[in-house]
Parts: sequence; C-alpha cells; structure tokens
Amino acid sequence: MRLLRFCIALCLLVVTGLASAANYTLWINGRTGGGIVGNYNSWTYWGPSGVDAGINKKSVNWDGRSSIAAASPRIRDALDCFCTGDNWCYIATHSAGDLLIGYTLANYGGSTRTVRNAVADGAGVCGAGGGTQTGWNIKWVASAAGSGGGSELATIGAWTTSEPLVQDVRVATARAMYNHNETRGVVFWMYAGARGTLYSGVLPGQDDEVEAYHSAGGVAGSAGRALCNPGDWFCNDLTLGTAPNQGGSTKWNNHSVAFRDDGEDYNHYTNGSWGGIVSVMRNAVAANAR
Repeated sequence: MRLLRFCIALCLLVVTGLASAANYTLWINGRTGGGIVGNYNSWTYWGPSGVDAGINKKSVNWDGRSSIAAASPRIRDALDCFCTGDNWCYIATHSAGDLLIGYTLANYGGSTRTVRNAVADGAGVCGAGGGTQTGWNIKWVASAAGSGGGSELATIGAWTTSEPLVQDVRVATARAMYNHNETRGVVFWMYAGARGTLYSGVLPGQDDEVEAYHSAGGVAGSAGRALCNPGDWFCNDLTLGTAPNQGGSTKWNNHSVAFRDDGEDYNHYTNGSWGGIVSVMRNAVAANAR
C-alpha cells in the first residue's frame, strides 16, 4: 500500500511539472517607452491589449531613454521570469528593443540564471522556482525596425543628444557595443519597413523614417550602407533570408530578413495601435508564437 501511494504521489508530481510548462511571448519596446515598468500587462506602447500578439503575451516595459546597459537588467528580469525551467519564450522587439535583446543575449546569454516561477511582483521580478540553468529558453526573436545597426538620426543629433539611449543608437556605437554574431544560437527574424519621408534623406538607402535597411535588415559591419528594394538602380538590394546582399555585404550570424517592404507601405511608428512595420511582425508572431 505504501508503495502504491508513493507511486501515485510521484505520478502526480510528474503530471504537475508537465502541466506547469508554458510558452510565453515577450514584447520589448523601443525608444520613448510608455508602458509601466515592471507591469507585464501594460501595453500602452504597443496598442490595445486585447489584440492577439502570441501565446501568453507579456509586455517587457522599460523607459525607452536609458542606456542599453542600464536597461538590460529589466530585460533579464523578464527572461528569468518566463524563459527558464520548463518554460520557453518567443521574443518580439521594436526599434531599440532589438539592440537591447541583442546586447543582453550576447553578454548574459551564457551566464548562470536562477529558475523562476513566472509569478511577478510589482517590480517585475519573479519568485525562485528551484535550481539554476545556463542562459534562457528562447525559440526565436522577431525584430521590427531593429536598431542593432544604429540610426543615422542619432549620429547627426536629430534627437536630443542628452538622452543616454540616443548616444547608444549612434551607428558606430551600436555596432561596436557587443558581438552581434553571438546570439546564443537564437535566430533573429528581421522586419524592415521602407515608407520613409523627405526628412529621412539622411538615412542611406531604403528606410522607415528612423531605421535604414542596413540596421532593420541585420546587416553586418562597423558602419551603415545604402541598401534598397529590388528595382532601385542606384542602390544594392537587401536580400531576404540569410543570403548576402547585392554587392556582397552580409548579415550577422543567425539574422534573417523575414520581410522587406517592397511596396514601401510601412513606416516606423506603432501609433498606439500596433501600426507601421510592427503590424506586419505582429501578424507573423500571432500566427507562429504558440
């Protein structure tokens, strides 16, 4: 009888452990922020909270103005909360959120993490779930208007130069900030918009008003370059997937262009309604983050 009870108890523990495993979709905002930091259900930056944005969606809010190094702990808290133990995550980012997750993975993705229980306090920190692990459980990263390669608008001081984030988003600074090839094996799916305006003429090649294709497309190198849509005779093409671009430039390891805005339909901005190039990425995330 004791043996039977032990077996039943053991089976219940196994079933409970399996039932507790879950997938989460983490959304990391870009410059200016908007959501309440530490509140994973605050969607002010993105749009209406009822929109499908992947399984068990969580908004990983940071102020959108601090330096990347200063903001990284908020991202690590969220990754520890939802992407350790038996839990796995899909990550979606916008603009500087791409720079932030790239920096965090490259510098901390090989560190020892405490497994957390996915129950957050008011500061966005989750309780210990038992044990430790190396890095996080991440299926992939989707990046709309990614700033991993920096923006020329920051380089020329088009935004306030006293803001720490602006200093980090300068092209040369962003590209030298961390090893962009070190993604811990995680694939970055890049979504590049091309609905630029006249004032974005300082941005080389195609752009979404803030990020040029060289950054939004995950193109490697120490400096930006002009890349465009097919059919532009005066600019080399940004290619889809991981293939080298026309002219020979390459993408960082594990960076793949999932969407190139050939119709020049999508700009940089969410406009509080999941708008711009984020709308394309959200549709893909909703369909695939399950």
